[in-house]
Amino acid sequence: MVVDAVTAALTTHDLNLYYGDLRAVRDVNLVVQRQRITAIIGPSGCGKSTLLRSFNRMNDLIHGARSAGRIMFAGQNILDPDVDPVALRRRIGMVFQKPNPFPKTIYENVAWGARVNGFRGDLDTRVETSLRQAALWDEVKDKLERDALALSLGQQQRLCIARALAVEPEVILMDEPCSALDPIATLKIEDLMRSLAATYTIVIVTHNMQQAARVSDITAMMMLGDDRKAGTIIEVGDTKTIFTRPKDKRTEDYVTGRFG
Repeated sequence: MVVDAVTAALTTHDLNLYYGDLRAVRDVNLVVQRQRITAIIGPSGCGKSTLLRSFNRMNDLIHGARSAGRIMFAGQNILDPDVDPVALRRRIGMVFQKPNPFPKTIYENVAWGARVNGFRGDLDTRVETSLRQAALWDEVKDKLERDALALSLGQQQRLCIARALAVEPEVILMDEPCSALDPIATLKIEDLMRSLAATYTIVIVTHNMQQAARVSDITAMMMLGDDRKAGTIIEVGDTKTIFTRPKDKRTEDYVTGRFG
């Protein structure tokens, strides 16, 4: 798959990720396309979440974690020591596996990120816009001063997405965003992802093969290498091809449920 620099949002070059002396991810070369949904799939323990967290340097928060290689974003290697990871995370937001709203009101959950990032415009409008983008406004517009923790899990996850959107990122990373949700809430998040992809670049890690097939444009398959320790990407392609005509037998076995 040939992708030029104009359509690439993130590009990794020989990326290796370590926890202390343990190499968790090996020699990853991946292009994440702009305004597309890229799904990273693979068996548990193959380094999917570690790879995802490297895209906004969340691994920096883990003692002993280090990186080698390059991750290019907006013309810069984000692994360079002079890159401010806090500023980077304003441009590359993250939604976690378990909804994690702040113990504040619905309004304050969304306003907080914009406020701490120096937003000086109409905060009410920013909150409404973010909640609308997250397909939550109609459900909470009369409850903005209520405790966010009183929302259902599905609503809490969409609130976390609204909070990420409030700082106007360019890329949104999602680490198993539906694993704690029921099927109805999951479908709402999937519909939301598809609508957001018109504006944002989305990278999702998921164990749910049906979800990856439904929502993503591009799929990257990860596996542990021969050493059974470090994960690497064995195949990347448009999602339909990966799920119907994969080139690697291991990919075929995984997406058809023969192992994993």
